[in-house]
Amino acid sequence: MRDDRDLHAAEEALEDAADVAIYDERKADLKTEKPLPADVTMEILQGSSRLKALRNWRRLTQAELATTIGVSQGFLSDLESNRRKPSA
Repeated sequence: MRDDRDLHAAEEALEDAADVAIYDERKADLKTEKPLPADVTMEILQGSSRLKALRNWRRLTQAELATTIGVSQGFLSDLESNRRKPSA
């Protein structure tokens, strides 16, 4: 019975260590990325896609951004509304 408890405690400790490693990795990733502007974050929290929020923050129309990146306005609209996924 005692061995089962020790084994369970060891398994829990390994799982906790793995969680801490994942946390530390994510935290390190955040240090290399710039945070999004507050306006962008708020728009995302209100339901907009990240792409749309960033486009609005830059004060671009769909047509302007589509021309700049070389896609159709309809395709950009589909990306913003998650009807299509971008290719790699």
